[in-house]
Amino acid sequence: MSKNIADLEPKSLWSNFADLNAVPRPSKEEERVIEFIKEFGEGLGLETIVDRTGNVLIKKAASKGMEDRKKVIMQSHLDMVHQKNASTNFDFDTEGIKMFIEDDWVKAEGTTLGADNGIGVASIMAILQSKDIPHPAIEALFTIDEETGMTGAFGLQPGFLSGDILLNLDTEDDDELTIGCAGGVNVTAHGSFEQMPLESSTKCFYIQLKGLNGGHSGMDIHKGLGNANKLMNRILNEIYKDFDPDLVEIDGGGLRNAIPRESRAVIDTTESKWSRICSKIDLVFEEIKKEYASTDPNIQIEYGENDKLSWGADADTARKFIDAVYAIPNGIYRMSPTMPGMVQTSNNLAKVSFKQGMYSCLCLCRSSVDSEKMDEVASIKAAFSGLNAKVDADGSYPGWTPAPQSEIVDLMSEMYREMYKEEPNVMACHAGLECGIIGSHYPDLDMVSFGPNIRGAHSPDEKVQISSVQKYWNYLLAVLKEIPVGEVVAEEA
Repeated sequence: MSKNIADLEPKSLWSNFADLNAVPRPSKEEERVIEFIKEFGEGLGLETIVDRTGNVLIKKAASKGMEDRKKVIMQSHLDMVHQKNASTNFDFDTEGIKMFIEDDWVKAEGTTLGADNGIGVASIMAILQSKDIPHPAIEALFTIDEETGMTGAFGLQPGFLSGDILLNLDTEDDDELTIGCAGGVNVTAHGSFEQMPLESSTKCFYIQLKGLNGGHSGMDIHKGLGNANKLMNRILNEIYKDFDPDLVEIDGGGLRNAIPRESRAVIDTTESKWSRICSKIDLVFEEIKKEYASTDPNIQIEYGENDKLSWGADADTARKFIDAVYAIPNGIYRMSPTMPGMVQTSNNLAKVSFKQGMYSCLCLCRSSVDSEKMDEVASIKAAFSGLNAKVDADGSYPGWTPAPQSEIVDLMSEMYREMYKEEPNVMACHAGLECGIIGSHYPDLDMVSFGPNIRGAHSPDEKVQISSVQKYWNYLLAVLKEIPVGEVVAEEA
């Protein structure tokens, strides 16, 4: 199937994307893809540097006649979100992504596709390979660990880059020019509880929510998508109101930057109570299905007898934990009062785990206003005050302040109008982009982010539009050809 992908136009881009997707590249485990890109650059005879963090920089001189243009940094991240459907038999550590074409889209078989940010990486590779594409001097920057901490961008050292303009190829709508983004912080609430032996006369039963759409916790947060962790907690809360079973386990969600699609819980109760609990589950789930009919039409619930387990939580801890999860803010916290339609602050309750005497809740708070971001952290801390949980906030990264009148934004806006006879959407996004961090290291950089249409990023429904990649590629080539002339610095006598 990947062979068909490599035959798409532009062939150089898609061929590189297919090669890249054969390399496992989870965040924080990028050793193999770092070596892949390093060998790629060295194989072209280009200066290739790997910094102490793991970022790779490949330098290419300007094409003939472009030597006087400003130097451009082309930047994308090497890691990808590894997510799969529960029913998909796939080993991310050893297998390459299995891709296929459906109509105008490239998709993956039950896993994330890696178009975020593999299309950007493949684009840069194609430019570096090219012999006939006009371009200024290029610094190709491939960063690591964008998805779970942005440690690559944080680890950039002064003097590593010397470019004037940064083109970040990591957004997901081909009519947008992104000129700002939200910052973020990881929040983890965790603690322990006393396990209690379960009665031998009772049985364990499971409840499983699945089939939600999920998505990117920044780019898709405004869509009102169902969060499996919040919905499971709602079901458990209704059960506990009337039946007070023993809570044994909860396991829902995954990565912080993905809206959770699935959750599974195990409770312990008597068979007579279970039959009535089933009726309660059906009633609550019917409400949920109606509420999420337009955003998550394929939501499903399953329940039934589980293998008998030995230990559960004491009743007080179980009740307090369900209350705490109920109180965690999720979704939009505040819309921007100055940029219509833009989410200013949000939280994603990404993962809930409650088992074997330990519990944790993982969140990702995003905001373009740092004080508001930290206020949301305080809300999460307050939610867990009754449990005396430890709540850690780490991995905080800055936002990117828009500069709508910059030279590169003006140039790219005008070129978009000329090429497509419509206005581009010049905007700031709610996702976390590396531009804010890179800009903190290199404050004089003129930056813009753009890319092709990608849908369902961070979920197994991820797909990239073939015709949009062609549009984006043509636009990228046109922009590189029109990069303005740089200032001439007189040499000292």
